[in-house]
Amino acid sequence: MDTPNLKLPDYFINRELSALEFNQRVLHQAKDASIPLLERLKFLCIVSTNLDEFFEIRVSGLRQRLELGLPPQGPDMLGAKQVLTDISRRTHALVEDQYRLLNEELIPALESAGIRFVRRTRWRPAHRDWLRDYFHREIEPVLSPTSLDPARPFPKILNKSLNFIVGLKGMHAFGRPVQRAIVQAPRSLPRLIRLDPSLPDTGPNDFVFLSSVIHAFVDELFTGMEIQGCHQFRVTRNSDLYVETEEVDDLMRAVEGELISARYGEAVRLEIAHDCPAEHMDYLLEMFELDRDDLYPVDGPVNLNRLMAVYQLTSRDDLRDARFTPSQQATVVAAENLFAAIAERDILLHHPYESFGPVIDFIGKAAQDPDVLALKMTLYRTGPESPIVDALVTASQAGKEVTVSIELRARFDEAANIKLANRLQEAGAHVVYGVVGFKTHCKLALVVRREGGRLRRYVHLGTGNYHTGTARIYTDYSLLSADEALGEDVHHVFLQLTSLMQTPPLRRLYQAPFNLHQRILEHIDQEIRNVEAGGAGHVIAKLNALVEPEVIRALYRASCAGVMVDLIVRGICCLRPGIPGVSDNIRVRSIVGRFLEHSRVYYFHGNGEELIFCSSADWMDRNFFRRVEVCFPVLSENLKARVIADLDLCLSDNCQAWELKADGAYRLAQPAPGEELLSCQGQLLRQLAESPPL
Repeated sequence: MDTPNLKLPDYFINRELSALEFNQRVLHQAKDASIPLLERLKFLCIVSTNLDEFFEIRVSGLRQRLELGLPPQGPDMLGAKQVLTDISRRTHALVEDQYRLLNEELIPALESAGIRFVRRTRWRPAHRDWLRDYFHREIEPVLSPTSLDPARPFPKILNKSLNFIVGLKGMHAFGRPVQRAIVQAPRSLPRLIRLDPSLPDTGPNDFVFLSSVIHAFVDELFTGMEIQGCHQFRVTRNSDLYVETEEVDDLMRAVEGELISARYGEAVRLEIAHDCPAEHMDYLLEMFELDRDDLYPVDGPVNLNRLMAVYQLTSRDDLRDARFTPSQQATVVAAENLFAAIAERDILLHHPYESFGPVIDFIGKAAQDPDVLALKMTLYRTGPESPIVDALVTASQAGKEVTVSIELRARFDEAANIKLANRLQEAGAHVVYGVVGFKTHCKLALVVRREGGRLRRYVHLGTGNYHTGTARIYTDYSLLSADEALGEDVHHVFLQLTSLMQTPPLRRLYQAPFNLHQRILEHIDQEIRNVEAGGAGHVIAKLNALVEPEVIRALYRASCAGVMVDLIVRGICCLRPGIPGVSDNIRVRSIVGRFLEHSRVYYFHGNGEELIFCSSADWMDRNFFRRVEVCFPVLSENLKARVIADLDLCLSDNCQAWELKADGAYRLAQPAPGEELLSCQGQLLRQLAESPPL
């Protein structure tokens, strides 16, 4: 049999179009009537947040490639113009579907449940009087309406801010005619206003959109003028930070400067009220230098993400997922000394089913333990008011050696990480900002403790961030270990992050950008050799994204050799399964449910040895070649069995798993006749709540 040409573009799915397919799967959650109503609204909002980032980063990058006339970038060989055309077509359909769902299903269902968005046409006189007073007290003082004339050019519009274009007729106070004005709503203003429930015909969960209030009283901003329409709009801008790290003297100052300029980057999308007159739409498109394909008329709020406030403002647990308390492992609960428990055996935690508390305790106890001499961590995202950061400050103030590698370029967390770096430096911690040209994305903590006259290392390695908020909604693994070789490897990684020198060969860890890519290819090739020698071969990878073409080709080779390949890829997947003679033995599924599938796990059959690795790295070019990542083995047979059982659940899910087909479309998995429904997330909740593993 002839070996197929694995470089053919038809064997690869475009990464941007795959990202849009993921958002279709998220929107399906919002459509699912079996999901609690406020959770459905949350998924609707998540789609908007995802699209914002998609336009800010991915679409803006494609537009730049088009302007520069660069050739196709990906192995699919689609040019920027074609991809942008496909994105526009698919995204317009997605957004129309999104707003149709909001207006025809979710808003009526919420109203039936006692949560109302009261439109201007339904305001009672008491509502109008109360809102007029609110407008003059809380809104008007912070507005700066700008009439447009030759002396007042079109104002700078902040990225993703709420704005209004107002049609005017008449003469302004200085005797010149005015046709248009712009009103910008500061981000400090709430986009949803709860009506006073003491008003007549008003429920406890009645809300009014800020846009409706400004629209209703905009005439009071332009005294003496005739208002000829008021229409909300929102522009999305290029928000990718461009810091030439090789040429800056101070990375923090450079990032701060880029954060300011990114607020007014090149426009890439215009969202606007669907009933806005064409002349205003054309005017705004001209001001933002956009085409009709970049225009998104919407029947509702221009920023659906702001509806997430309803989830926080309403006390309706009956409309949310059932609450659960993450379980505590008996080993940890029974331990009088956490370090002694880790020294006895490795501890593996599966968040959010199992509590993130032991990780917090690991850092917190190290900060207060007089026997701990040093504490080192990498921080990518932490969230506000982090107990882990508090512990690092405490440790540093107590005189311990605290070293923290903070990634200043963690996308959309840059400002928070700058504040974090300043706080830790003020406390006396040794802070480094990662490595020039490489984002430090690995999740590592190292504690050095004096025990019985010698130093012992304890480590935490994770697939997710040190963020207590996301630990409740992202699925991730944490490993706490006192393994000597593992501790020595982590020690060498930290030495490298601070000194930038080469490390001795690592014994347990694989590390990007040095050998992770090579090791993954070697493991896949070993599975191929095992099958060719008459043995079994099986690869399972659980990832957020699969993009890197050389790994994809290796998986194609494995499939051709008879290796079974199971891929659980939450988001972007550029591999095309089910191609005859190329990927017959590859299955790809994506699980979209209550929790965000975030853990990265690699399984190789290894002729029955069954190798398990967890990592912070997806199989993408950036993770292999432009980031500092680590991949760590799960060595304990009991813990390996746990992870394998978790993977089996993901592969057996017939409720929230989507199967990727050769044409790039996803189909929701269905139970076979007589087969019981199985949700891997629901099953893990039940298993770990009922009988947490020892």
